[in-house]
Amino acid sequence: MTIRAGSLDRRTLLRGAIATAAMGSFAVACGSPSSNDNGGGGAKGKKGAKNPFGVAENSKVEAAIFDGGYGTDYVDYANTVMGQQVKGVKVQVKPVVDIAPELQPRFVGGNPPDLIDNSGEDQIGFLGILDQLEELDDVFEANNYEGKKIADTVYPGVKDPGTFKDKFVALNYVMTVYGVWYSKTLFEENNWTPPKTWDEALDLGQKAKKKGKYLFVHGKEAATYYRTLLIDSAIKEGGDEVRLALENLEKGCWSHPAIQGVIKVMETMVKEKMFVPGGSGTQFQKAQAIWSNDQKALLYPSGGWIENEMKKATKADFQMTGFPSMTLTDKPKLPYEALRAAAGEPFIVPKQGKNPAGGKEVLRAMLSEKAAANFSKTKLAPTIVKGTVPADGYGSSALVSQTKMLEAAGTNIFTYNFVEAYGMNTDQLVPWNSFLSGDLDAKGLTSALQKISDKIREDDSVDKIKVS
Repeated sequence: MTIRAGSLDRRTLLRGAIATAAMGSFAVACGSPSSNDNGGGGAKGKKGAKNPFGVAENSKVEAAIFDGGYGTDYVDYANTVMGQQVKGVKVQVKPVVDIAPELQPRFVGGNPPDLIDNSGEDQIGFLGILDQLEELDDVFEANNYEGKKIADTVYPGVKDPGTFKDKFVALNYVMTVYGVWYSKTLFEENNWTPPKTWDEALDLGQKAKKKGKYLFVHGKEAATYYRTLLIDSAIKEGGDEVRLALENLEKGCWSHPAIQGVIKVMETMVKEKMFVPGGSGTQFQKAQAIWSNDQKALLYPSGGWIENEMKKATKADFQMTGFPSMTLTDKPKLPYEALRAAAGEPFIVPKQGKNPAGGKEVLRAMLSEKAAANFSKTKLAPTIVKGTVPADGYGSSALVSQTKMLEAAGTNIFTYNFVEAYGMNTDQLVPWNSFLSGDLDAKGLTSALQKISDKIREDDSVDKIKVS
């Protein structure tokens, strides 16, 4: 299943520490005499404009890269550009699926790789190794291979998901954009316009019914995609007070007027049968195919991974395109263009690697315009580097729309992590499936969601951090 959570935030890690208490010995071992703050061994090079980290010429960089949806070849690609800066430096990529089981023993032994893509289900908890990681602020302060300061070439806020206890130790490379997706071809054929408000979405739903179609579809494992749409819309409508109330598990947070306004419109859509029936008994990819291949539904809320996920079940000339979540009114606190987007795929550089300077140099190579463009071309997803996707999106309409949404949002980009941080998704799937099927009304959904938040807030065994 492709429910994407992005990288773990501080609270995720705190709760994860409770769930994996057996790792305590690992955390202790990381503080053993085999670990120190002197950095890894190996030859050092002379620092300069083209070599800001002092990586030695002709040195090797060992990189353990999570072999997931993006594969590992994009890190191999760094070899094609690194030689432009430091003579003979080569990255040796080792694909890894089970990150923690395979690499934790190497941290304990004081000989971790020089670079790790700490991703996947078996991601290593950051708090357990925090003191063993290089801080990466100097990577953003360095110039890229085109001579521009890296910090000036990336999207706003990309440091946040990789910062723990005020230490920026994980460079998240891929941008995940959340929005609502549709077939540009189908809309043009019917002279439909993507809705900007929920009232416009209601009107579109009526037009869909006249064509024998539905507005939305949902699958049982992904019913909470509509929770994401709800929250994104409510944050745009009500601003930070909505986001902070949810993040901090406040009493009555799900009763905020902005949230209730969207839930009530959704309830109307369910009552007026604008959702494809039977979603709660349909596997989520099959449900998505009802939209992408059969075109029985007009809209689908998801992250930017949806095109790649459904590429084998999408109608020819579908021209998948995304737009930001709808606002409740025409005067929201955040503009319509505001967008939920977050950086993911966290790369870390262990201090005790043989070549930590080399690990940072690989990251600098990956943040070059050439390498970032290569990633987008081959993976059909944007990186944190701005301006590297051409106007034609390498033939991907979805990639084009993601880039346009990010550019239009400007600094109005937000995210939140409380659902993943506290492991709420599984519990929330139950009421969301019931609600979208018409078996639970708006009041019942609100009550169920609030009870899940309250249970965690009142559980003293769960560590929490105040979000501000």
